[in-house]
Amino acid sequence: MIWNFGSINIDHVYRLQNLPKPGETLSAQSYMKFLGGKGLNQSVAIAQSGGDVRHVGAVGPDGSWAINQMEAFGVSVSDVASIEVPTGNAVIYVDAAAENQIVILGGANQALAETQINAAIDEATQDDIVLFQNEINNGSLIGKKAKEKGLKLAYSAAPFDKEAVLPLLPQLDILAVNETEAADLAKATGKNVEALGLPMLLVTKGSLGSELFLGNEKIEQMSFSVEPKDTTGAGDTFLGAFLAYFDKGESPKEALRFAAAASALQVTKEGAAQAIPNETETLEFLKAQNG
Repeated sequence: MIWNFGSINIDHVYRLQNLPKPGETLSAQSYMKFLGGKGLNQSVAIAQSGGDVRHVGAVGPDGSWAINQMEAFGVSVSDVASIEVPTGNAVIYVDAAAENQIVILGGANQALAETQINAAIDEATQDDIVLFQNEINNGSLIGKKAKEKGLKLAYSAAPFDKEAVLPLLPQLDILAVNETEAADLAKATGKNVEALGLPMLLVTKGSLGSELFLGNEKIEQMSFSVEPKDTTGAGDTFLGAFLAYFDKGESPKEALRFAAAASALQVTKEGAAQAIPNETETLEFLKAQNG
C-alpha cells in the first residue's frame, strides 16, 4: 500500500491569440478544465499502474469534481478531507505560440491538518510506503510520523525548496528528483546527489532516460522513443509507475523499465492525469518494444 500525502489541483486552461497586457481584457478562444497537482498525478499513476494507493489530501467546497475524477481512475479518496478552504487551483493562459502565464493558489493543499496526518499514518502498516511532495504543508511532520512508525518514506523534492529538503534527507528511503532538482540539491549540500548516501535515489532526465542509485549500485534506463504531444506530468507518471511496481515486489530494474514505458506513453497525449496509461497499455507497449 502507498499512502500519498499529495496536492489536488483543478487547472483552468484558457487559450488566447496573445497573452493579456496589464489592464487588458481579452476573449478566450477555448476553455478546458483538467485535474492537476503533483500529488494527484502521482496517485493516478500508481493506481493506473496496478498499485494500491490511498490519497491523503484536502479539497474545498468546489472539490467534488476532482474527487469523483480521482475515484474513477482507481484512487482511494476516503482520506481526502473536504474543508472550508478553496481547492488548490491554477489559472493558465496559453497563447498561439504556446507561451503561457500561470497563477497558482495552494488553497486546501496548504491546510492539511495534523489530526488528518496522524489518523492516516496510524492506519498504515509496516510494509507500507508513505509518499509526499512540496505542494502540501506539514511535510516535516509527515516524515517524522512515518519514520516513528517504521514506514518506508518516499519523497518527491518538487517544487525544490532547500529549507524543506535538507532536514528530510536523513529520514528518506527513496528520494526522487529531476535533473534540475538534482543540481539544486547538489548546490545546497555541496555534494553530488549520488554521494549523499541515500538508500535509493531516482533521477529522471526526460528524453535522456533515468538513473537509479541503490547505495553503490547504479541502474540506468533509457527513454523509449515516441512522438511527444505534451510532457506535462511525465515525471509524476514515472515516479508513480515506479513506486507501484516496486511496491508490488518487482525488482528496481523492472520497476524502472515499466516506469519509463508508462511515462513515454503519457507524453503522447495531451494533459497530465487523463493522459496516464493503465497497466495493460503499458505492458502492451513494452511487449511491442521487445518485438
